[in-house]
Amino acid sequence: MVKPKSFTAWLKTQTDRNSDIGDLARDVANDPNWPSRKGRSGQRAYLEECGSIPAAIEMFEDARVRYEAYRAAPGDA
Repeated sequence: MVKPKSFTAWLKTQTDRNSDIGDLARDVANDPNWPSRKGRSGQRAYLEECGSIPAAIEMFEDARVRYEAYRAAPGDA
C-alpha cells in the first residue's frame, strides 16, 4: 500500500488548477518559509501571522477538507 502524500505535497499537485485552490497551491509552492511539517494548526497560524485575507484562510481550510477526502479514498494514495 502506498503512503498518502503529505498535505503540502498534495497541495502542490493542485498548482495547475485555475481556481482558489490553485492560487493557494501556487502561493505555498513559491513560499520558502511555508511550514510544511507544522501540521494544520501551525500552517493556519503561519497564514494568519503573514496577514492572509479571510478568503485565503477559508480556502486553506477547504483544502484541508479536500486533502482529508483524498487520504480517505481507497486506492487513491
